[in-house]
Amino acid sequence: MANFLSEVRVTHPNYHARPVPAFGDPQARLLIVGLAPGLHGANASGRPFTGDHAGILLYRTLHKYGFASAAQSTALDDGLQLQDCRITNAVKCVPPQNKPTGSEISTCNRYLHAELQRLPAKALVLALGHIAHDAVLRGFGIKTKLFRFRHGASHTLNTGICLLDSYHCSRYNTQTRRLTSRMFEMVFECARKQLDSM
Repeated sequence: MANFLSEVRVTHPNYHARPVPAFGDPQARLLIVGLAPGLHGANASGRPFTGDHAGILLYRTLHKYGFASAAQSTALDDGLQLQDCRITNAVKCVPPQNKPTGSEISTCNRYLHAELQRLPAKALVLALGHIAHDAVLRGFGIKTKLFRFRHGASHTLNTGICLLDSYHCSRYNTQTRRLTSRMFEMVFECARKQLDSM
């Protein structure tokens, strides 16, 4: 991956092209975990889900449910703020062909583990996709076979944390209608209700 990032810095000298840090409130009760920075998205902008198609639906939905100050994330200096929400990825650097390997996911899991350890009690973690779901479980030291990924599922982990599942808001999933805007919103409705009831 280091060699690939070096190539990206040459071909796209204005891109961030480094590990993409988490974005949002460090004390947030909702942590969203995606897969990895997109080549022309977070890898370019330096902010998760900023500059790519997946971010369009994500930030619009975050704004609708009161987690973001605006419905669009365009750049690091756009003034957007997240409210009681934080976004990170299972893999911190853009992988070749936007497909992280198992070893890349494992290598980055220590960073996700550290992020998960900072969560307040009774927090919610929203995993965008099966890989993020499994990475969260590994980050907590939980066997993945104990909690299977399913869109719309809600899992109460032995840590007291609730893990919510959604299909990833990728261009492929939204254009094929595997994930519709309404399906995505229903997951956030669940998250909003849980947080508001605490």
